[in-house]
Amino acid sequence: MKAVKRLEIIVNSPDLEEVIEVLEQLKIAGYTIIKEVVGKGERGIQDGDGLTNVFTNAYILVACEEKQLATLLTPLQELLEEVGGVCLVSDAYWLIN
Repeated sequence: MKAVKRLEIIVNSPDLEEVIEVLEQLKIAGYTIIKEVVGKGERGIQDGDGLTNVFTNAYILVACEEKQLATLLTPLQELLEEVGGVCLVSDAYWLIN
């Protein structure tokens, strides 16, 4: 097993591409995206109702090394302050196959 940092990022679906750009610019090798996530946060209910994806969220799961996390936090925080969203960071272990 390998120790990693786990980031769980939730943003409005229209802002997903901006998060991906930050990850790609910093050469984060892998992430998983779950689209059309619904729930409730400080901006109210995102229930998925509507003709577009404006009322849904996207969930991005990232596993990275601690040194990558250090370079990712500032640009990600700046983006989230601009567009809204949440990011949780925790310790995890990657079961290497």
